[in-house]
Amino acid sequence: MTLAETLAWLVDIPSETGQEGRIGTAIAERLLPRYGPQGVERIGNSLVVGHRSGHPLISLYGHTDTVPSQGQPPAYIADGRMHGLGTSDMKAGLAVMLHVLEDDAVRDSAFDVVGVFYAGEEGPQEGNELEAVFENAAWLDESELGIILEPTNLNLELGCQGVLNARVSFRGTSAHSARPWLGENAVTKAAPWLAAMGAREPEPVDIDGLVFKEVMSVTRADGGIANNIIPALFECNVNYRFAPDKTIEEAEQRLAEALDGVDDYVVTDAAPAGRVEAHNHHVERLARITGAEEHPKQGWTDAARLSARGIPAINYGPGEVPQAHKVDESVPVDNLDAAWGYLREFFLGG
Repeated sequence: MTLAETLAWLVDIPSETGQEGRIGTAIAERLLPRYGPQGVERIGNSLVVGHRSGHPLISLYGHTDTVPSQGQPPAYIADGRMHGLGTSDMKAGLAVMLHVLEDDAVRDSAFDVVGVFYAGEEGPQEGNELEAVFENAAWLDESELGIILEPTNLNLELGCQGVLNARVSFRGTSAHSARPWLGENAVTKAAPWLAAMGAREPEPVDIDGLVFKEVMSVTRADGGIANNIIPALFECNVNYRFAPDKTIEEAEQRLAEALDGVDDYVVTDAAPAGRVEAHNHHVERLARITGAEEHPKQGWTDAARLSARGIPAINYGPGEVPQAHKVDESVPVDNLDAAWGYLREFFLGG
C-alpha cells in the first residue's frame, strides 16, 4: 500500500473512543507476519509493536481513536488532501508509523524502533490506555526519545502545557424573583469575579526560547433552578493551562490566587506538563534533518505522560492542528510522504 492508501484504509475503520477493538485487530493482523506473536503485544485495545535487541530505543506513539462521527463520508482525496474522520487527528500519524515499522531498512538500523498504538486518548483521562501500556511494558521507559505523531503540520512541538480544572462556587440565598431583595443572587454575586476572569490576558512563559501562553478560562457555568427563583448557587468550571516550568502543586497555588474571593472551589482533575527537550541530541538531529520550525505545544498531549516516566518526548506529525475535530477534517497527502521520509532518514543515521 502507498501511504495514502494506508491512511484511507485506517480512516475507513471506524474507531470512535471506546470502539477501538476493530482497528487494533486490523493493525495487529497487518504487522504480525513481519514481527511475529512475540513482537506484537496486545494490551486491551492497544498494541506495542517491535523487538528489543540492545540498540538505543526510540518509541513512536499514536492514538487509534477518533472523536464521534459528524456524518463524514468514507475517505476520499480532493485537491491534494485526504478527507475523512481522523485524517489529521491522528490517523495520518498512524499511517506514517505503520510504514516506518514496515520498512526493512529501519528494522535493520542502529535503533530499536517500537510503535505504540493506543486507545482512549480522545476520551476521559482515566480511559486512556497508554497508562496500561506502560504498566505492562515498563521497558518502554528505556526510550531515549518518544515521538508522538500528533498533528503538528510537520513542525516540532516541544513539551506541552499542563491542565487544571476546578469547580468554583458562589452561594447566595433563594427568594421569589418578584422580591429579590429578600435573597442574595448567587449569579450576580459572581459578576465582578467573572469580569476579572474575562479581562485576564495570556501570560507568556519563555522556556529555552519557546514562549508558552498560560491562560485561565471559564469554560462552563450553571446557576438557578427555576425562572421565578433567585438562584442560591452558581457554579462554573475554570480551566487553567500552565507552562512546563511549573509542577501541579505550583500551578494549584497560582490557581488559588486567581480564585481569591470565590466562596469555594475544588480541583476536579489535573494533568502535568511535558518537559521541553530542546537540548536532547536526538531532538537536535531530527530538527536538523527536517529543517522544521520548533514551537511550544500550546495544549496538552501524552508527551506529559512520557515526561512523567523520564522519557524525553516531542510531538511531530503530518496532521494539521486546525483540522482536528472538524466536520470536514482533512490532511495534505504530501505531508505523509514528508513525515515518513524525514523519520526514515532519522533512523538510518542522516
